[in-house]
Amino acid sequence: KVMFGEDHSFRAGTIGTVADKTAYGYVKAYERDTGQQLRGAEIDRLAQGDTGVKRTTGQHPAGILIVPADMDIYDFTPIQYPADDQNAAWMTTHFDFHSIHDNILKMDVLGHDDPTMIRMLQDLSGVEPKSIPTDDPGVMALFSGTKSLGVTPEQINSKMGTLGIPEFGTRFVRGMLEETKPITFSELLQISGLSHGTDVWLGNAEELIKQGIVTLKEVIGCRDNIMMDLIHWGMEDSMAFNIMEHVRKGRGIPDDWQKAMRENENVPDWYIESCLKIKYMFPKAHATAYILMALRIAWFKVHYPLIYYTAYFSVRAEDFDLAAMSHGKEAVKAAMKEITDKGMDASTKEKQLLTVLEIANECLERGFKIKMIDVTKSDSHNFLIQDDHTILAPFRAVPGLGDNVAKQIVAAREEKPFLSKEDLANRGKVSKTLIDYMTTNHVLDDLPDENQLSLFDGLF
Repeated sequence: KVMFGEDHSFRAGTIGTVADKTAYGYVKAYERDTGQQLRGAEIDRLAQGDTGVKRTTGQHPAGILIVPADMDIYDFTPIQYPADDQNAAWMTTHFDFHSIHDNILKMDVLGHDDPTMIRMLQDLSGVEPKSIPTDDPGVMALFSGTKSLGVTPEQINSKMGTLGIPEFGTRFVRGMLEETKPITFSELLQISGLSHGTDVWLGNAEELIKQGIVTLKEVIGCRDNIMMDLIHWGMEDSMAFNIMEHVRKGRGIPDDWQKAMRENENVPDWYIESCLKIKYMFPKAHATAYILMALRIAWFKVHYPLIYYTAYFSVRAEDFDLAAMSHGKEAVKAAMKEITDKGMDASTKEKQLLTVLEIANECLERGFKIKMIDVTKSDSHNFLIQDDHTILAPFRAVPGLGDNVAKQIVAAREEKPFLSKEDLANRGKVSKTLIDYMTTNHVLDDLPDENQLSLFDGLF
């Protein structure tokens, strides 16, 4: 808006449609309200008819359309408020972006958690991230074991120490690390390329490494590898570039180029077959940026663990089981088991919570504590370091307590201390359910129920 003007920059609009599970719910409600008993096939038919119907409008989280200076937005699309919210900061396109993306420039202004986390780590530690070495032995050891963390794989239920490290914390990538055991920066680049590509690792590089045909260093990891390898093997520069472009877009290799590759005795057959399987490839520069960020965050995990966990829970975690996290590692392990026992039936929210619980378990196994909220000290959003071994949870970590209520509690507390549970409920806008949760978890032990004091309080 500042660069191009309010009349020349708009959010890309999105159309929210009815999901299949929601459609099924609509049909079941219709069945109940009309007193009918529908057969399973009829329920499926009606649900299928509802699925995909427009439900609401929204805005793309990153997409911003830029209108040329000599043109008007109405040359391309009508505009509207997202979900009819007239207080929204941005107007959005009425047409779904995919309908107009060939006609107008779209900028992807993505928000990333990693720079936010790096900034918080810097603020808490005083360490300049750019000064962090990329070859720290303790950090590199995380990618092949857990020794750097001072715990065993059994304690944290992971053979690698990369839980919570961007790009390397998922089960899929940890599995790749187990198979490849990278020990250098260049090998980590390969892992990043392999994990972000499509049909680059599974059924391709993975099989080549397992069969002992090549090592991690030799497989095709990033798109740049193809051009550089082919030039190194003596192929013409322009052909090497064009082959790379075709392969990275999943277009395969035209017959005449394949013929040239096979006639070049330096190009191995496995290399050509590998190229033919690839659907999408990651650029090396992008992978390098990711790895540098990951190594910096991993450095804090090894050398400033309490600060790392404080920043992780503050920036990257959305779902918490605070009761389990504040009751110690056995309670956390029990909560993790409850979710893993559900297998594929676990909800998306439960799967996200499991990731946070894995980090909480690792934090506790390394000798730190996570403390339940404190009405007099907790922040609204961020976890706080209370002492050398304790992290204090914020109000938003309480289940059902949103950001607005969390901010209201802190604002009311700054005006004057809470006198009672009643005072907290009134000035902090805290519901009875949340008051009950806090009472059960001994957060409000020092507060009486009501503002009115008894003459007999403190006499006995």
